[in-house]
Amino acid sequence: MPLRSLFATRFYEGDLASPGLLAGLEQSCRALAEDDQAGRRWSREHGYRGYTSYASLDDLPLRDPNFADLAKALNRHVAAFAEECAFDLGGRRPKLDSLWVNVLKSGGGHSGHLHPHSVVSGTVYVTVPPGAGALKLEDPRLPMMMAAPTRRDDAPEDLKTFVYAEPKPGTVFLWESWLRHEVVPGNGAKRSGGERISISFNYRL
Repeated sequence: MPLRSLFATRFYEGDLASPGLLAGLEQSCRALAEDDQAGRRWSREHGYRGYTSYASLDDLPLRDPNFADLAKALNRHVAAFAEECAFDLGGRRPKLDSLWVNVLKSGGGHSGHLHPHSVVSGTVYVTVPPGAGALKLEDPRLPMMMAAPTRRDDAPEDLKTFVYAEPKPGTVFLWESWLRHEVVPGNGAKRSGGERISISFNYRL
């Protein structure tokens, strides 16, 4: 019997494709993790296992040329993603609304959430130690499935309830901001002596 797949959820995977920028971003992220006392304090108070600039700094592209260069690169990725999503933008382009650094230690993660008041959200990965946690994406229909049975382990990716996206250094992941997702805790930092460094962001119209 012929079948059609309806109501697709787009997920974008690109590459920063700039080793020099990636190296510069690592230096900038580590410097922030050392110097941003407000961010370090917020991370401690909220049980964040590592450092994030999420609640302390909102001007990174103006503060550091590495983040300014990253914003220019992300603009191109987001424009391509918006086209693939068939957004009717009326001649407008999505605009970078916020951008923040995450330096996760071993066992660090981020529970399921979405990004209100944004159109496109994403993460670029700067360092990814072996064993670092994946990005876990949740089927947005899950709250409405009621008595539906779980899916088999061998189900195609577009039928799974959860999909795990494994990044590498330079990976750019993009998704529509309503898509619920989480950072799975990993043990990569403990095993390799490194930290998982990523930069997350939101775009609006």
